[in-house]
Amino acid sequence: MDPRRTALLLVDLQEGTCGAEQASQRPGFHGLFRQRTLPALQRALALARRQGFEVIHTVIANLTADGRDRSLDYKRCGMGFPPGSAQTRVIAELAPLADELVLPKSSSSPFNSTALDYLLRNIGIERLIVAGILTDQCIDHTVKDAADRGYRVICLTDACMAESLERHQAALDCFRGYGELIAVAELAERLGRRGNLDGAAQRDAVAPQPSLNQDADA
Repeated sequence: MDPRRTALLLVDLQEGTCGAEQASQRPGFHGLFRQRTLPALQRALALARRQGFEVIHTVIANLTADGRDRSLDYKRCGMGFPPGSAQTRVIAELAPLADELVLPKSSSSPFNSTALDYLLRNIGIERLIVAGILTDQCIDHTVKDAADRGYRVICLTDACMAESLERHQAALDCFRGYGELIAVAELAERLGRRGNLDGAAQRDAVAPQPSLNQDADA
């Protein structure tokens, strides 16, 4: 897993979808997100930053005040937030660092309403690790679009969430063939193994090599 060619994509983890106001509007969803999904997301983000992966955030945000730029689906379901509004901010627990990309999107898949594909190719990304919400909507669409465009996709199963655990599992079953489905703990284990192998290779490179001319050494 080459860090120069790997990106973590965090999808729609913003005030308007999983922020504090959701505690009163969707208490069941909010409680489950805080207890189950957010800790996994924080661990994934810390791992990505430590490894030097590119980190990209998407947020649902209109480009126009009245949302006329949104996809037809978003218009039909009333999804969208005014540009620059508080609802478009990434939640504090996952706040972007100064040089991390934040892409406003107005469709389920960021590949359809942002320059994500263009940016990934410019940066040289080949492997895309996906996490966020909702598993059966934006995550599903993003994973499939990424796979169709030739990216090697990993979806972090415990760092995604739908409106219910049943819908979450059904979505994972639906797009299982489009990439790898692993938990954050397995990602950490893989990265740990890679770090151990890299360390061993570096030690071997600097270790003194036995002489091929034993007589000369004698």
